[in-house]
Amino acid sequence: MTQTRPAAVPAQAPPGRRHRVHRAWFVAAVTFVTITGAAAFRSLPGLLIDPLHQEFGWSRGTIGAAVSVNLALYGLTAPFAAALMDRFGIRRVVAAALTVIAIGSGLTVWMTAAWQLLLCWGLLVGLGTGSMALAFAATVTNRWFTERRGLVSGILTAASASGQLVFLPLLSWIVERHDWRPAAVTVALAAFAVVPFVWLLLRDHPADVGVAPYGAREFVPKPAPVTGAARRTLGVLSSAARTGTFWLLAGTFAICGASTNGLVQTHFVPAEHDHGMPVTTAASLLAVIGVFDVVGTIASGWFTDRFEPRRLLAVYYALRGLSLLFLPMLLGPAVHPPMLFFIVFYGLDWVATVPPTLALCREQFGEDSAIVFGWVLASHQIGAALVAYLGGAARDVFGSYDVVWYASGTLCAAAALMALVIRRRTPAVPALAVS
Repeated sequence: MTQTRPAAVPAQAPPGRRHRVHRAWFVAAVTFVTITGAAAFRSLPGLLIDPLHQEFGWSRGTIGAAVSVNLALYGLTAPFAAALMDRFGIRRVVAAALTVIAIGSGLTVWMTAAWQLLLCWGLLVGLGTGSMALAFAATVTNRWFTERRGLVSGILTAASASGQLVFLPLLSWIVERHDWRPAAVTVALAAFAVVPFVWLLLRDHPADVGVAPYGAREFVPKPAPVTGAARRTLGVLSSAARTGTFWLLAGTFAICGASTNGLVQTHFVPAEHDHGMPVTTAASLLAVIGVFDVVGTIASGWFTDRFEPRRLLAVYYALRGLSLLFLPMLLGPAVHPPMLFFIVFYGLDWVATVPPTLALCREQFGEDSAIVFGWVLASHQIGAALVAYLGGAARDVFGSYDVVWYASGTLCAAAALMALVIRRRTPAVPALAVS
């Protein structure tokens, strides 16, 4: 007679007081504040191009090269940071990253040569920002939530735009009234100020506080630290790179970075200044983009929980490309209704691509999705880095940014088509037994 084993009993959370609001939402709030505070560094590069050009005589291509290094490292560091978070914990990695950002930004006030800009703003701030990239938001979302992941990823993505909204008008005012050095110090202090919040309030895993992830029916034990972060990160890349879906996601996200961080965030303010608009006014318009980006990204997260991510991406890229093709006709010395329409329209679409891209990574790559998304984000930043440099070089050669706007709009149309080609991953259906 065979004996049957008793059914496995799911692990229960340690006893503790129940909260009306799940702890995951507090962690998401701390993550939001952290990314918002750290976003000050992303507001500054576009404001530095003209002051550094005037003070040191550096070409816009040279300054754009430093921004390119920053953007490239922002992306290339992200997948390794996601693996380091599995090894050392979220708190330690993020606190260290904020400290590196503060040091790099603070040291720029003493620079006198272009290589020092490459070292401080390109290397140090690039490495720090890479560890604070969207892979951080992906890791928090994957660990703390099993439901509402699209909405949460949209909210955390919007945090970066909120930081831009908070700091960009202030930094532009500081640059115009008090030079660029006080603005760099402000960025350094903002990064340092967030460190205590991270260390005291952020937690690595729901099991650390004895709760299950939001939406989970069972308590999830905290996994053991994963060693060999670099080996694992490269192994995940090797596996993912064998799939066509990875290259389509990486290609579309490279175009996303080229048309946002690399182009508009870096070159919109100097482009408007070329047409006679004051820097503070142009910076305020860029900040308004951040306002509508918050709305658009959160809405995109909500849509991602309900609609097919591939189709959402196609719509987002097509609309973004259309808006960029019209932008050269809208630039001018004053703010007028068509420009305001562009600001609202483009702002709603700024990083709305992140929640559906992250959802496709989860769908296609499962437990490795945060690291895979880190590599996809690396392509985003490589695209941004190329256009940050090429945009400045094009301005030096042609005396205008027009060719860059048109080329980016065309690339966005290509990204819309690439998104539609991505195949859905359907679970295998076992064959029926034939009697």
